[in-house]
Amino acid sequence: MGPELHYELILNRVSELHEAAAAHRRAKEADKRRKSSEGTRGSRNRSLFAKLRTS
Repeated sequence: MGPELHYELILNRVSELHEAAAAHRRAKEADKRRKSSEGTRGSRNRSLFAKLRTS
């Protein structure tokens, strides 16, 4: 394998890893947002349930 071909393979692999890292970062951010919105919705539902149960 010539040095030019090896260099091209390295560049391709680096770009693949950057894309995978970006996708992973987006997935983690989406999961974090989903969990934070679930928490507010869940506490609201619990408080409504508590009000119904006590009345």
